[in-house]
Amino acid sequence: MKRGGHGLAQGKSGLMVWDIGVRLFHWALVISFALAAYTGFLGPRNWLNLHLIAGITAGALVIFRLVWGWLGSRYARFRSFPLSPAAMQQHITAIIAEYRQARHRLAGPGRVAQPRHHPEAGHNPLGAAMVYALLLVIALTVLTGVVALGGVVKQGPLAFLISFDLGLLIRDLHQVLAIALLCMVGAHLAGVVFESRREKINLAAAMITGRKPIPGAATPEPQLAARPGMAAIVLLVLAAAIIPATIALARLPGRGVPPAALDPVYLKECGACHFAYPPSLAPAAVWISMMAGLDGHFGENAGLDAATATHIRDYLTANAAENWDTRPAHLFRQRDPADPLRITAAPFWQRLHRELPEALFKSPAVGAKGACNACHRDAGTSRFDPQAILVPHTPTSTEARP
Repeated sequence: MKRGGHGLAQGKSGLMVWDIGVRLFHWALVISFALAAYTGFLGPRNWLNLHLIAGITAGALVIFRLVWGWLGSRYARFRSFPLSPAAMQQHITAIIAEYRQARHRLAGPGRVAQPRHHPEAGHNPLGAAMVYALLLVIALTVLTGVVALGGVVKQGPLAFLISFDLGLLIRDLHQVLAIALLCMVGAHLAGVVFESRREKINLAAAMITGRKPIPGAATPEPQLAARPGMAAIVLLVLAAAIIPATIALARLPGRGVPPAALDPVYLKECGACHFAYPPSLAPAAVWISMMAGLDGHFGENAGLDAATATHIRDYLTANAAENWDTRPAHLFRQRDPADPLRITAAPFWQRLHRELPEALFKSPAVGAKGACNACHRDAGTSRFDPQAILVPHTPTSTEARP
């Protein structure tokens, strides 16, 4: 075995450049990103837990990479590939010079001196910039995902703090960042292919084996060994600080989330005939109008004594949609002008259920369009969490994305 120009042992398979920490980070991030992208853009709504697992994993990997960039081996450390606009410009200039040289050779006879190119042992300047950009955008994507989760779905450590409107705005930013990440990953893959051909090194294989065949010798550099013990201590301290705090915050009541328990009088009287809709699914004006017309309640006489009717009306209006900050409470405020009292006629309900076949609602497992609890296991709590969606399988229906 002989020594290469970078102070690392170089055998027949090349220099050991990427340590196990860098390689595990890289491929774990590939898997978590692929899962997050699929569940975020293509997966059904009730796969939200998988999306969250992928996002949490990506966030944890970014934290690990920041620590490993300080305590890893030589080419894992950030100081080995500083962000340098001047070096990036020189790298691009070298690529352009090589391209022009190739054109001269193809254009006609004559020997022109070929620009000398020495492959980088670690990241080249453009690769370094991509590493920093990816880490930054992944971190921002995870953070915006946490904010959106808290505001829109009322879950996670920020559910107690973030309003629905802010969560909705940040969710749009989260989606923009996710699309940007897809573009950056595409650019990264194109760069890997390009540099692999340019350097005549299989860079993807190098990220599996850790070795890069670097020809020639340069000024030797002192080798820096990884410090996994110290890295483990730092990561454990961070985990001990972050995980309990996150769990404690996630247990706080969500901002603007109605109480899970329904009024017992309302539940007894209205739940005796149909699913007792949480009051947050309609504005107060709808509940007042509905309670005023119980004698002709969707073709039925649902009249109540005055005291009971007053009690239920007061409960419904006090807990109507405009008093809460959940996604259903916001979106069910918009009603169909031609049929404002019917929840299943609301534009939001129609949009979410448009792909479900009519046969599903007529099946014994569901029974009616208004039987929310047939598919939403938490419907009675007024949360309607995506993870709680379970569309029954019937011989005449297929599971669709509500």
